[in-house]
Amino acid sequence: MAARLFLRASCNAVRLASANAAPRASQRAIATEKGIPTDDEQATGLERRSLQALKKGQDPFSIFRPKTYTGTKEDPHIVPCIGNKRLVGCLCEEDNTAIVWFWLHEGNAQRCPSCGSHYKLIHHDLPH
Repeated sequence: MAARLFLRASCNAVRLASANAAPRASQRAIATEKGIPTDDEQATGLERRSLQALKKGQDPFSIFRPKTYTGTKEDPHIVPCIGNKRLVGCLCEEDNTAIVWFWLHEGNAQRCPSCGSHYKLIHHDLPH
């Protein structure tokens, strides 16, 4: 019983001493002097490289809307690919619900079997 009383008294004394003491200079605030770091400042690895590419106006993961092409033999639709062939789906008309699927191979422009629109496969390197 005496041990419990002694423990309680010592805990209360420590609590009172810490409440009356001045704040220490070694305590740090949550935000640094410059403020909270931005995404660019704390990004590392692949995220940092993709953010830098976006600042330069590049499209590292093909997330921007592609440019519009006429789809003719001289100006075909460009399809980026990391291999040498890719499966392409063509909506031949605006209100069409059926998609015409065909394989597009690297090389010359190829036509859609249904509407005749031209597509060309261009090799695309990954950013990493």
